[in-house]
Amino acid sequence: MTAESTVPTPAGRPRGLGPSPVSVLPQRAGAAGGGPRLPARRTAARPDSPLPLLVADGTAALPGSLMLTGAPHQPLLTALLVGTSLLLRPKPHPAAARPVSGVLDELPALCARIAVVWLALAALLAAYAPAHALSARTLLAGFLLHAATGCAGRGAVHRRRRRALSNRPRAALVVGPAATAQRVASALLRHPGCGVRPVGVVTDDPDGTTGLPVLSTGEEARRAVVQNGVRDVLAVAPAVRPRQAALLRTLAESGCTVWEVDADAHAHAGAPPPHAPAQHTQHTPHAPHRIAGFSCRPLEPASRRPGGAGKRMLDVTVSGVLLLLLSPLLLACAAVLRGVGGPGVLFRQERVGRDGGTFTLLKFRTHRPADERESATRWSVADDRRMPWFCRFLRRTSLDELLQLWNVFRGDMSLVGPRPERPYFVARFSQAYPGYAARHRAPGGITGLAQINGLRGDTSIEDRARFDNAYIDDWSLWQDVCILLRTAAALVRPTGS
Repeated sequence: MTAESTVPTPAGRPRGLGPSPVSVLPQRAGAAGGGPRLPARRTAARPDSPLPLLVADGTAALPGSLMLTGAPHQPLLTALLVGTSLLLRPKPHPAAARPVSGVLDELPALCARIAVVWLALAALLAAYAPAHALSARTLLAGFLLHAATGCAGRGAVHRRRRRALSNRPRAALVVGPAATAQRVASALLRHPGCGVRPVGVVTDDPDGTTGLPVLSTGEEARRAVVQNGVRDVLAVAPAVRPRQAALLRTLAESGCTVWEVDADAHAHAGAPPPHAPAQHTQHTPHAPHRIAGFSCRPLEPASRRPGGAGKRMLDVTVSGVLLLLLSPLLLACAAVLRGVGGPGVLFRQERVGRDGGTFTLLKFRTHRPADERESATRWSVADDRRMPWFCRFLRRTSLDELLQLWNVFRGDMSLVGPRPERPYFVARFSQAYPGYAARHRAPGGITGLAQINGLRGDTSIEDRARFDNAYIDDWSLWQDVCILLRTAAALVRPTGS
């Protein structure tokens, strides 16, 4: 948790800090009026129909069922074999524009599922009709027939889909630095089998590059989307700029599938690609795909993050109950602070929240800055000896932060999330620390994963950004509950902020 601020930079000085725009997502068009205008929301690109693979998996069970001839209730057993095979199918990938798998890629999982089906059927027969239990030879023959037919059927479906992708590739825009974006686009054009055909490059620095048309304004990008029927957007990581990030969000909300492409991934790198356009999106929990050899993953608008309603309900319920229960304590703190420090017990400060929007954060006043510049640019006052004893007590026990429950109740913040910072420091840290701006995919919080790991006050900003992004990527409602419980336990042994 930060305070009214001092000290140039915490725990490790960033490199080359200078004045720069806040590299987080600007407010939505309409609030700021600066975003590109695109057509009203269209339906997202339809995913491949599951029917061909359903037919292939269901039909694959029929040749194997011939091995059940002579068993009692053979039609029922065949129906069980087909039904169980369909129930154990893998869950379809959520991205509409997923790469087509190959049957060899699926072979281990396919054989494992079929083996489970036949072993379960054999156990059922042995339990209810011991006289007709399947022999090892029958079990093996049924498994082999089922697996061979399943591989053949799925292989035929995948071949048909790959051929369709090659003949009718999906139009796409590539967003990012001009040279890198053109390199990615050229690779995609050299590999039409990936099913993606770039039609333009969106960049702020044309830089005299040649190749695909360079779109440098929102209006040009809008025309390209409408005229070419663009449904896929490839955001080259890192270095997506704020205006481009706003365009990505608008495209995602209008029905396009946004992919984050790591153009510089090394073969030995096992980590996911860096957070680049993630200011408006959230990484899906699936492993990265490959498009023309580039590591990529689909991104989803953070506003559509599963469980968002549950998180908001938890925030409203807990903050409302705590405000009622703690109101006597808050009034007592305000009265003592008024007597010790004079008028003005509330401290209001602009902070950056979700998607780069700003809000007014409330705290008990524990320090009186000399002027507005000191309030906006001073890093920490934790050891300021000018503070009265009661103010130091409030900071050491974190009681000065309790008024932020009102920010949570209003919807400015969440109980759990990245700690919101002032615009001045957001601009500096976003330039100096990779991934810092990506924290603003989620609303700010009173506490978070970074705070319960000791990253409060004058600690490493790089470490905070890493923990905050890990929290967002792995978010669950239960994780929020665990963080709140660990925060409550930490208050028993306060260390201050």
